[in-house]
Amino acid sequence: MPTATRTARTDAGLASELRLGVMRLRRRLIAERDPANPLSAGAMAVLGVLHRHGAATPGELAAAERVRPPSMTRTVAALAAGGYVERHPHPEDGRQVVVRITEAGRRTVLADRARRDAWLTRGLAALDAEEREVLRRAAPILDRLAQAD
Repeated sequence: MPTATRTARTDAGLASELRLGVMRLRRRLIAERDPANPLSAGAMAVLGVLHRHGAATPGELAAAERVRPPSMTRTVAALAAGGYVERHPHPEDGRQVVVRITEAGRRTVLADRARRDAWLTRGLAALDAEEREVLRRAAPILDRLAQAD
């Protein structure tokens, strides 16, 4: 449902509009996933971290995704059972494991990204050059905001 174009006059107003817009975009991007992909958004996020940053411990993955370690342990176990990740002994700490993405996991991440990027590319094409430039400049700022504590 379209909304009227508004300009936030205060930081609180801007925060509210950004929250709404980013959450709507997130929901739409989740909806654009491959319907044959059985993985949850959370599991896909873990695969994305492993694809971007390489092997990690479950604790590191939990911190990156801001979830509790037991929740991440369950996610990693499900991903391993599906063949999307492998667990290996930690080279320095025998109490821990290191999680690595498998080729099946890599293919799943790339297919998912391609589908969502294609949808977003079509949407960007409908914008004018000035709007695309605003988004080009805003993208790294939004990423920085997402990483802030």
